[in-house]
Amino acid sequence: MRGPHNIWRLIRTGATFQRTGAMGAALDAMKAPRRVRAAARIMGLPFAWLGYRGDPALPPITRAITALGPAYIKFGQIMSTRPDVVGDEMAQQLRMLQDRLPPFPTAVARQVIQADLGAPVEVLFSAFSEPVAAASIAQVHEAVRADTGARVAVKVLRPGIETAFRRDIDAFHLAAGLIERLSPASRRLRPRDVVGHFQSVVLGELDLRLEAASASEFAENTREDAGLSVPLPHWPLSARRVMTSDWAEGIPMADVAAIRAAGHDTHALAERLIQLFLNHALRDGFFHADMHHGNLRISPSGDIIALDFGIMGEIDEFTRRIYSEILYGFIQRDYRRVARVHFEAGYVPADRDMAQFARALRAVGEPIFDADASRISMANLLAHLFEVTERFGMPTRTELILLQRTMVVVEGVARTLDPQINMWAAARPVVERYIRDNLGPPAALRDGLRVLQALGRHGPQLPAIVDRQVERLANPAPALVVIDPGGPRRMLWAAALLASGAVLGALLA
Repeated sequence: MRGPHNIWRLIRTGATFQRTGAMGAALDAMKAPRRVRAAARIMGLPFAWLGYRGDPALPPITRAITALGPAYIKFGQIMSTRPDVVGDEMAQQLRMLQDRLPPFPTAVARQVIQADLGAPVEVLFSAFSEPVAAASIAQVHEAVRADTGARVAVKVLRPGIETAFRRDIDAFHLAAGLIERLSPASRRLRPRDVVGHFQSVVLGELDLRLEAASASEFAENTREDAGLSVPLPHWPLSARRVMTSDWAEGIPMADVAAIRAAGHDTHALAERLIQLFLNHALRDGFFHADMHHGNLRISPSGDIIALDFGIMGEIDEFTRRIYSEILYGFIQRDYRRVARVHFEAGYVPADRDMAQFARALRAVGEPIFDADASRISMANLLAHLFEVTERFGMPTRTELILLQRTMVVVEGVARTLDPQINMWAAARPVVERYIRDNLGPPAALRDGLRVLQALGRHGPQLPAIVDRQVERLANPAPALVVIDPGGPRRMLWAAALLASGAVLGALLA
């Protein structure tokens, strides 16, 4: 329940970072100004005793995040893929958040399985191991099906995880509201919408039936993708808090030394990872949105194995086309095209200067090209992009949050495989192919056929729509007028249908 009690949660968050030493470590890693670091330490010391103690055996930042709970752990997982933002040392510390958190007792997992699947573990599985991996949401056990002898992975939700997440998210909602009230300039970033989006994504991750469905759909979409392997769910042994899937044997993506020792080409793997992600986002509009190291393996054959389908991203066809044009414009260094697409899509207010926006984009894009990837600071690049969006009044696009976040994570993982990887060069063939297939003459023909199909479905409704609108115009409501918010939209839709009908009639004549 949202309310003032969440202020206590936010206070304890700051106090926990101060008590564990994470506040100073985080500010140092982010290279915050010396005055900011000094002020944070002085102001935080009186409240440090209010924070959680955490596990003293862990490094400060990891100690604080694990003490605060699953929502904070999710954020730490993202930052673990960005050594160029938080530094190599902190990225290594945060990497344990991906799949090496303390597990809960196996006896508890057995109870959950029996409650959800309706039979004891001994009946369902001929072998059932201790936890082999534990993350913020669930832990995984290796098992063997009693009926088929198949080797499987059994994922079990942490007890009480939903309550813990709701508590954290409520505090985030309060923080977002306070930020909007205290800083009106922040409203264009829509912090409350961002938190709401995060809430919907995370709560969906807490139903493993939905994860099984996502894994099944993702496997179907990608069955022709060379170099990718997706473990399939076992539906009879899956429920809300339990999911059973194929066992996938492979080297963890974070263990680059072992990957090289096995004879795999890390540059080719990094390039393939980027291209697979872009293919799924642009071609399918349905992509794995949690592609950190802990969810990726390399099979003995060299395939990339994707695991954990609790967070998936979905973008509609219109957004995919806009996104691909923006990417293509950057790849071509055509900043006027990128600016025009932003304006046409409504991403930038129409009263802003397009030429100035194009020059601002050039200042962001040009340093990327023809530069050594190891010399590019993603932190500085993101800071520059933020300044541009603020200057031109661009609101946060909540429908693109997962896409943007995953793109950053994927690049981070790719750069651990090959620090010299050039994301733009790797992306180019995928984006060019999408542009060719979806924005050329064949795509225009397909769009035209879809318009005709829509006219065929809605054509019989045209006379009734026109009669109603004409009657409203001829007999306006007297005195009290109640405005119908949907009226103008329906008028425009009717006009569009009439115009399309006229064109269709002329073509058929």
